Amino acid sequence: MPASSLRPVPPRQGPRPLALHLANATGAWMSSRAALPLLRSGLLPWRPEFALQGGSLSLALGAARKSDSFETALDEELRRRATLFLEGVERYRQHPYRRDLAEPPLLWQEGTTRLLDYRPLGGTPVLVVPSLINRAYILDLGARQSLLRYLADRGLRPLLVDWGAPGPEERRFDVGDYVMQRLEPAAEAARQAAGGVAPVVLGYCMGGLLALALAARRPELVAALALLATPWRFHAERAEQARLLGVLAEPIARSYAALGEVPVDVLQALFAAQDPLLVLRKFSRFATTVEDSPAALGFVALEDWLNDGVPLAIPVARECLGGWYGEDRPGRGQWRVGGKRMEPRDLKIPSLVVVPAQDRIVPPATAAALADELPDAETWTPRLGHIGMIVARDAPSAVWEPLAAWLLARG
Repeated sequence: MPASSLRPVPPRQGPRPLALHLANATGAWMSSRAALPLLRSGLLPWRPEFALQGGSLSLALGAARKSDSFETALDEELRRRATLFLEGVERYRQHPYRRDLAEPPLLWQEGTTRLLDYRPLGGTPVLVVPSLINRAYILDLGARQSLLRYLADRGLRPLLVDWGAPGPEERRFDVGDYVMQRLEPAAEAARQAAGGVAPVVLGYCMGGLLALALAARRPELVAALALLATPWRFHAERAEQARLLGVLAEPIARSYAALGEVPVDVLQALFAAQDPLLVLRKFSRFATTVEDSPAALGFVALEDWLNDGVPLAIPVARECLGGWYGEDRPGRGQWRVGGKRMEPRDLKIPSLVVVPAQDRIVPPATAAALADELPDAETWTPRLGHIGMIVARDAPSAVWEPLAAWLLARG
């Protein structure tokens, strides 16, 4: 247990937005109760493949039609599940773990964007570009869950772009502004710190798109390009879900125009909609996890990060939701940064595309499409999820170790 846990600490607020998760959970539980009469009568199945199963279950319930025993058992199970979920949330709120890793030295800063140096003594420079949506420290989550410290221990020099929350200037930024006014100067600073050696650029999720734009606009600043779980053809898989996000772009932008940014809770709700019952499942499991076990500490650390998001500038939200998800501009060859069309096939540098096979945030087909367009690309498909590839128990052997070798070879 970290030393900071020995001090009294205030409870956490719980998962964000908790009201949405409670509503989803309540709806799921109550649907079981409401569907019972239809199930007994055999009227519930609405898809042919469910008909046989529903009919058999209807017969099995026939004996309970004249008694309250089944209803009583169902109600007790619903209460048990609700109690387990709420116990998990409360255990998380009261858990003593607090992240207490020392922050690496600051190398460069402009506005709210900083460049953090994980190995000031030197080594092969690696410019690490995370997403604008979540905090950058997912790549440095804990002492045993830090991809960046692992890379530093292998002789690389990770330089992390920490975007921070949008300030007064960044609230006016679109994606291109972040690339041209923040990422390009950060890459210049990384090259200068390395004695004029261009860094390998490592992009994660949305950060991969920004990294690709950097390579397309300023190839002299990029020695090689590694893209982890980076979407490209947004309509290659789950296209209707992507188009729905596109439809929401303008209503969200107009609703929060006065703030100049999309609040964290709105972004969390969009993520939660991809799997409405995920929070229900994971907090119910956490309720039975031993408090000081590695599993519990890892869960709390990751949940703290998930609940520590940052707002998104309105122009960025409009471009990402409307232009990327809604219109699939990158995949259709219509995405431009500073007037330049982003064409992966024009990049003449070694590239790595890592496509997590179990990714629910970036569907694998949307990321794998990027490897088809990069002329010198290598593709890996670890059997991990979007976040699991960074912090899961198997991440060091499945991703970190081969990634370190690849970066060292291309630096």
